[in-house]
Amino acid sequence: MHTTGKGVSAADQREVHVWFVELAEGGSALEACSSILSGDERERASRFRFERLQTGFTLSRGILRTLLARYLGTEAGRIRFAYGPRGKPAVAFPQNALGFNMAHSGRLAAYAFAEGCELGVDIEEVRPVMEQEDIVKRFFAPEECAEWLGCEAAERDQAFFRCWTRKEAYIKALGDGLSLPLDSFRVSFGPGVAASRVRATRDVPAVGDWYLHPLTPAEGYTGALAVLGRARRVRILPCSTAAAVLGLASAPGPFPPGRRTVPVKV
Repeated sequence: MHTTGKGVSAADQREVHVWFVELAEGGSALEACSSILSGDERERASRFRFERLQTGFTLSRGILRTLLARYLGTEAGRIRFAYGPRGKPAVAFPQNALGFNMAHSGRLAAYAFAEGCELGVDIEEVRPVMEQEDIVKRFFAPEECAEWLGCEAAERDQAFFRCWTRKEAYIKALGDGLSLPLDSFRVSFGPGVAASRVRATRDVPAVGDWYLHPLTPAEGYTGALAVLGRARRVRILPCSTAAAVLGLASAPGPFPPGRRTVPVKV
């Protein structure tokens, strides 16, 4: 079955859409999200030890289903997922060419969608990390380590997470988990650095023509988008609440609403 109707329009096929959504909600939004999850998703949510983690998972998956439903022109509860060998999700039903990826940290979730394109997204709440220098020296590429050590002490937390999210977005896009050594490729992570190509640091399986775009989800957060192939336009949607996104399920008018286009320079 190939779904049409309210799916991604031809005008969007050379774009990537990025959404940032506040997860700190309960009540009716939480109930609505739970109602559209599959049985295995609800069971997975119940396995989280802490209520805040259960809430975060339920909201983030419910929002994912809601957004996918609008892109694909179907009902959120009918969507079925398949998972790659290392856990990367894809929509198995309805049949489609829509690529997506998601991440969450702290109170925020990020979602990226693109027609006919592999991609990965990651965000992190910037915070102090125990033994940060040891992590950098052990896992980052030599060029990245040198760049991080060259930062002022007050800038290192931000620089660490800029580098980490860019590397994680690329790994998530590949669907390789942590099977690809973090020091086998390098990324640029200086302040204000525009999209740049992932570079191999040694003889590894094809790195591919991957480009990274920095994201600024909110104050105190950083993130990155990895896209296969040369530049697509990146549309950053206004940061939303869970309730607002759920309201889009039946809202008339163009989808997605609003836009801020960020050209990816290569």
